[in-house]
Amino acid sequence: MTNENKKDFNAMLRESKGMPKTQIITDAASIKKYGGDKMYFAPPLAYDALMKKVPAGKLITVGQMRKYFAKQGAADFTDPITAGIFVSIAAWASYQRDHDETPFWRTLKANGELNPKYPEAIELQKHKLEAEGHEIYTRGRTNIRYFVRNFEEKLLDLD
Repeated sequence: MTNENKKDFNAMLRESKGMPKTQIITDAASIKKYGGDKMYFAPPLAYDALMKKVPAGKLITVGQMRKYFAKQGAADFTDPITAGIFVSIAAWASYQRDHDETPFWRTLKANGELNPKYPEAIELQKHKLEAEGHEIYTRGRTNIRYFVRNFEEKLLDLD
């Protein structure tokens, strides 16, 4: 996201835009990729609420969240684009508040990767995860990416 300091992410967090909702898709490639035609859209506040349930020492991935919401919405899958956007909105909204913190740093991308779209890029998330006992390592030489070692062992069970 750009111009984060000029946006009111808490207002964006409260915008439901008709969600939750389910939509039937007809694109054959998408149906094959996601395993069905019933796509669920969870509102931004739902992502924020789920992120708040992750206790210190535990982690969650955006993929886990998407599966959880699809199941809750009796759908085949949750829209991946809005999921990524809404997780970032929840992170920035928390960063802008001086109370009611959402532990966004515990929400990882696929394969345990840290999210460079969170506030202060990787540094804040890295610092907070290390403070909770997680080990961070890097991959790549020019495009360096950060990951939590053995993140699978620390994932929150959503079932």
